[in-house]
Amino acid sequence: MRDRALVGALASPVEVTAATVQRGDIIQLGGRACQVSDLFQLPQGAKQLVFESGELLALHARTRLIALRLRRRR
Repeated sequence: MRDRALVGALASPVEVTAATVQRGDIIQLGGRACQVSDLFQLPQGAKQLVFESGELLALHARTRLIALRLRRRR
């Protein structure tokens, strides 16, 4: 994940599935925080996640993960 100043942003944990994951979500995998940079639809409701590091993860339609989602403070 790139170092950025998160001034004015709140990070809240949310449960994500293939249907609800979004670009910018931060998912911890193997002790590393990975930020989703792109998404691709796969057959049967699955999604291919592309992380900023270039790594890929196929997310099955029924898989549930906890992600941090950044929300801007108003």
